[in-house]
Amino acid sequence: MRTMWLLVVVGIVLVLIGLLWTLQGLNVLGGSVMSGSPVWGTIGPIVLIVGVVLIIVALVRRRRRSGA
Repeated sequence: MRTMWLLVVVGIVLVLIGLLWTLQGLNVLGGSVMSGSPVWGTIGPIVLIVGVVLIIVALVRRRRRSGA
């Protein structure tokens, strides 16, 4: 049960960080060294996708354990 919550929390954090990095890389959010950098515009979505995958894995594990 703890593993499931840990995956969800880490997934949410990665989604938020990935979104932030993407917006900075696309120069939507300014005020950072990362702003306008295509590197962060590429890394951000990758991190975001990894976060979504972790959340999905946690939810699938939970569903299998509950017997639904």
